[in-house]
Amino acid sequence: MVQICMWVVCMDLHQFTVPWILRVYPMIRRQYHPHQTEHGLFIWDVHRLVELTQDLPVIEKSIDSIQELDERSWFNDEEHPPSCRAIAEHAKLIEEADLDHPIILSAEGRVMDGMHRVCKAWMRGDEHIKAVQFEEDPEPDYIDMPLEELPYEDLLS
Repeated sequence: MVQICMWVVCMDLHQFTVPWILRVYPMIRRQYHPHQTEHGLFIWDVHRLVELTQDLPVIEKSIDSIQELDERSWFNDEEHPPSCRAIAEHAKLIEEADLDHPIILSAEGRVMDGMHRVCKAWMRGDEHIKAVQFEEDPEPDYIDMPLEELPYEDLLS
């Protein structure tokens, strides 16, 4: 299983420039958002998505309208079934998620970044969450690349 998002990066890049982030968090690793389409597996670099959404207006998205809440997402790799440790790791990420930072939605309204924040908002009983949404999805960074072959080097490497 490939972990898609590391929240310290996603939340801070909305407020600060990439160089500032790299000085404060020098060991940040790349993260990706994969989405299976009729044209293949599209994969976006989450750091690039954050950069592309910095100037988009923040909207309020209904938690109940986020269909990923009812879909299998984090544990969809049959070779790595969810262990108690893996579930606890996600629980920790949910607990640490910062709801001040908007989730990123595709043009169709699918979550491209922010499911731990969505889960936290749902667990708190919130009805809405801050979001930014693309009018048109950016081109993917990779198509049909095996997730284990994506570059996960540190950003400063």
